[in-house]
Amino acid sequence: MKNKEFNIPPVYAVLLAIISVQCGAAIAKSLFPTIGAAGTASLRIGISAVILLLAYRPNLKAITPKQWRIVLPYGLTLGAMNLVFYSAIERIPIGLAVTLEFIGPLLVAIVGSKRLLDYCWVVLAAIGIILIAPWSNDQIDPIGVLFALFAGALWAAYIVLGGKVSKIMHGGEAVATGMLFGAILILPFGIYENGLVNLTPKLFGMGVALALLSSAIPFTLEMKALGQLPPRTFSILMSLEPAAAAICAFLFLQEHLNFYEILAVICVVTASAGSTLTAKR
Repeated sequence: MKNKEFNIPPVYAVLLAIISVQCGAAIAKSLFPTIGAAGTASLRIGISAVILLLAYRPNLKAITPKQWRIVLPYGLTLGAMNLVFYSAIERIPIGLAVTLEFIGPLLVAIVGSKRLLDYCWVVLAAIGIILIAPWSNDQIDPIGVLFALFAGALWAAYIVLGGKVSKIMHGGEAVATGMLFGAILILPFGIYENGLVNLTPKLFGMGVALALLSSAIPFTLEMKALGQLPPRTFSILMSLEPAAAAICAFLFLQEHLNFYEILAVICVVTASAGSTLTAKR
């Protein structure tokens, strides 16, 4: 019997990835006080690498030099992006960190665009991101801001590299191989921080759930989407992330949305839907 992978349209794959990441974020937040940002990132990426390697069993010996030149920096970027972002949200509010991080994908969207209409969607998404940002907080750690901006630059690189590697490698094998090298990169930081020594069976179980929701599932979905969507369309669709974070905070943390936050959600959702509907086929 022929083995067929489940086929999810690229737009739905991105949306499912966003939902998965937001559920994982709730788990990650509860792990920070016990094992720290680096420990949480190490646990997340390390377990994700094991899960994906067992699921896809990539043949590392069969990877060509051309593929290595893309998948290696892809994996290192993936690992660094997660470590830096966790370091950011350890110091500043998650909403602000996600907003600042989105400078990266928005730049990819602008650079990759050649139509005025695409710029309009980017501007609308940017307005939504600005509206949803907690700029009123005066106690902002500048190191956290720098980490968030650096995470945005790494996210932009991840989008570009992910699009390239998806063209030359099977999606699952690419993510599994990339996750392996991402784990190798950040594991020493988790060990150095000593957070992993506090692991208990319960925390490890939460780490497995975190790995599935925040890495294994969304990165696999994103890889499938990157192989079928233009980088700028993927970037604008991912701008749903701040809006999703606000909605999840309302649903799970009872954080009510004010008028500007609701307006932000409308702006971002409209931009994402508009970019998808008007994208060149």
